[in-house]
Amino acid sequence: MTEDRAIAFLLRSPEPAIRHAALVELLDRSAEDPEALAAWSAIPDGPIVRALLAGQAPDGSFGVHAYAKWRGAHWRLVALMDLGAPVDLPGLEAAYDTVLDWLGPAHEARVPVIDGRARRCGSQEGNALAVGVQLGRLGDPRVRRLAANLVRWQWPDGGWNCDVRPAATHSSFNESCPPLLGLARFATATGDAAARAAADRAAEFFLRHRVVFSEWSGELAHPTFGVLHYPPFWHFDMLAGLRALAAAGRVTDARASDALDFLGSMRRSDGTWQAGGRWWRRPGSAGANVEVADWGGRGPSAPMTLSALRVLKAAGR
Repeated sequence: MTEDRAIAFLLRSPEPAIRHAALVELLDRSAEDPEALAAWSAIPDGPIVRALLAGQAPDGSFGVHAYAKWRGAHWRLVALMDLGAPVDLPGLEAAYDTVLDWLGPAHEARVPVIDGRARRCGSQEGNALAVGVQLGRLGDPRVRRLAANLVRWQWPDGGWNCDVRPAATHSSFNESCPPLLGLARFATATGDAAARAAADRAAEFFLRHRVVFSEWSGELAHPTFGVLHYPPFWHFDMLAGLRALAAAGRVTDARASDALDFLGSMRRSDGTWQAGGRWWRRPGSAGANVEVADWGGRGPSAPMTLSALRVLKAAGR
């Protein structure tokens, strides 16, 4: 009954992309189903999609650096792909080219290697790789280079970290989750053996931690990991970790059970989920980290509920 109420909530969303995903991914409707087709055709006019595409400059950028939080092309594309927006929307390819230009050879050359470990914010390449897969840019050598660099920069414990202190030997949850997602999707799309092996090692990193828990204390590895956020951007939390494991086909592993139970316990009585925190400020706010789209405040969150139901379905729950 709670499942039915949650899906009914998604089907009332003003965002056609969310309604389409609920119909096709959760209810297993055919893409040719009239209701699904109607939602699909309306996606470009959805309020969040319109906001994410607004203000694009002739060079494909949005008037700021591709990584500018949260107005740059990098973040807009991550959000659009997460919503399942059509990949042929005008401007997406040009926006993605600005991201690839930023993450090109000059960027690679600045990655320090200290005590044999590349000190790299793997979330940048990881998110960009996941977007490239969804856009179908698998033949672009710059996209394949993103995957190859992540494989090359992976730490011995299976993750990534940008911490330049020589004493840092444990990978970062934040910097390891997007690479797992990107490499898993790339490996699935291409059959690339090196990417698959790296994704498996990254999945093991999270599964050793039961997704969000310390190997030593058994408690949450960080308090924010038990708080849900949407969009997560580069930050890690329980739902972000489970989503990455689902992409890697590893969310059914028994070691993910505690995190799945935790996620289920956060479900509201009406079957939905709500954000417990956020990394952004609403459009028009003063200061840093201002978003271009309004993802909502208190109360049930449609994109978060969609994400949680996707994970639970992948886990067979």
